[in-house]
Amino acid sequence: MHYLPNILFAILVIAGFAFFINNFRKIVRNIKLGKPLDRSDRKSERWKNMLLVAFGQSKMIRRPFPAILHFIVYAGFIIINLEFLEIIIDGLFGTHRIFSFAGGLYDFLIGSFEILAFLVLISVSIFWIRRVIIRIPRFWNKEMTKWPKNDALNILYFEMVLMSLFLLMNAADLNLQNLGADHYVKAGSYPLSQYIAPFLPSNIESLHLIERGAWWLHVIGIFIFLNYLYYSKHLHILSAFPNTFYANLNETGKLNNLEAVTTEVRMMLDPSIDPFAAPAEGEEEVMPDKFGASDVLDLNWVQLMNAYTCTECGRCTSVCPANQTGKELSPRAIMMKTRDRLEEIGKIIDKEGEFIDDGKQLLGDYIKPEELWACTTCNACVIECPVQIDPLSIIIDMRRFLVMEQSAAPTELNMMMTNIENNGAPWQYNQQDRANWREEN
Repeated sequence: MHYLPNILFAILVIAGFAFFINNFRKIVRNIKLGKPLDRSDRKSERWKNMLLVAFGQSKMIRRPFPAILHFIVYAGFIIINLEFLEIIIDGLFGTHRIFSFAGGLYDFLIGSFEILAFLVLISVSIFWIRRVIIRIPRFWNKEMTKWPKNDALNILYFEMVLMSLFLLMNAADLNLQNLGADHYVKAGSYPLSQYIAPFLPSNIESLHLIERGAWWLHVIGIFIFLNYLYYSKHLHILSAFPNTFYANLNETGKLNNLEAVTTEVRMMLDPSIDPFAAPAEGEEEVMPDKFGASDVLDLNWVQLMNAYTCTECGRCTSVCPANQTGKELSPRAIMMKTRDRLEEIGKIIDKEGEFIDDGKQLLGDYIKPEELWACTTCNACVIECPVQIDPLSIIIDMRRFLVMEQSAAPTELNMMMTNIENNGAPWQYNQQDRANWREEN
């Protein structure tokens, strides 16, 4: 029975990491459902971009106040969880503060963790006030209902509880150290929890229960948080790094050539190819590539990774001129709907072993054509995103499908394309009159 806590802790660690790895593999599998795209070029630029944008959060600085708060929470997540390594070792082997042999360095680290934990508490409290009391508009767009709204608040509550448990655990530990309790070595510096300690019981048994209770709840909370990431927009804590590494480094506004169109044109210009010829005996009929995208499986893997990385912060939507004028478009909603559809396909694969057509598509069932045509392609959403997500690329690909597969462009656009085809200009007049404007000047 002496080793029961260690056995229970080992089971918790194994189960927690196994559940996380299983869910992480599902995400990787879903992303790989996307079409291939080579983003292995310009590696030095990509490493630099990842360090600046994901690690250094350089794009957050556009809005300094929330950027500072976010950096504190981000630093807290990384630095305080270094202490989690000590917790794992202590839990598995029954030790207590195994790294206390570091002496002054250990005291400095624990003291720093406490100050940072307190700053995280302040930061997440301000974030909560901004969302719930001040109600900043971008947090309350129509797509931010039910789960998306609650998800953002759940993480704030998680952080509050975890930081509070950390300080309470240290306060009880400090009292046990001062009372000379067995197993509690004198180690660490407690600049904040020393002020909590006087409010705790003075007997060793009660303090031990508080310290162990806070310790276990803190550990369980960390594993719950870890596995909650799979269901949450806060997956960007992990995915922001590959997302910025594989981001589009080309000039903003430069569109890619559609490979399917290039292939089709080459076939048309090659006199040796008969487009109407039947496949030779023994050969399978090759289906023509789809122009553009109507479902998530038509998007490339980077676009699907973008969907999982979306932080739902709404910065893209807040700067979108179409959204500001009351149009249907919300770049954030485009990414959220793409992720929802991808998750739906993933669940079908989990159940059936492969994707079986469910009669749904991203275009129409999730994203309406009105949303796509409201976009001005100004790239404001792309520029504003703190983790370099590209909603515009998805919008463009789905527009291409509407135009080239369904001939479903708005009337004004159809007229313009007809004029270009017939007159060599977007305007409806005779080609011979194209230069008349010079005579008027």
